[in-house]
Amino acid sequence: MGKRDRLSDDEIAGFVAAHPGWVRAGEQIERSYSFPDYGTGVGFVIKVALLAERRDHHPEIALSWGKVRVAWSTHDAGGLTALDLELAELTDRLSAG
Repeated sequence: MGKRDRLSDDEIAGFVAAHPGWVRAGEQIERSYSFPDYGTGVGFVIKVALLAERRDHHPEIALSWGKVRVAWSTHDAGGLTALDLELAELTDRLSAG
């Protein structure tokens, strides 16, 4: 199975259960991150954007004061893939430092 093959519901549920903060929302997983100010959130968005560009896989990102929501999905696959889960984990690492 490749990184861009659609995952089963059980695989997605297992990921969500093991990764606090991530939730399934239809055919994507999403998480909101809190920051002390707008500039820190913008910096995080830039880091996620650069990661996404390197992987040629782009999330939905919503930015507001002190808050960023990131949602991953593979539209070509019609849902979630291993690549989405991998990038979600990397997004968490970016938020930590």
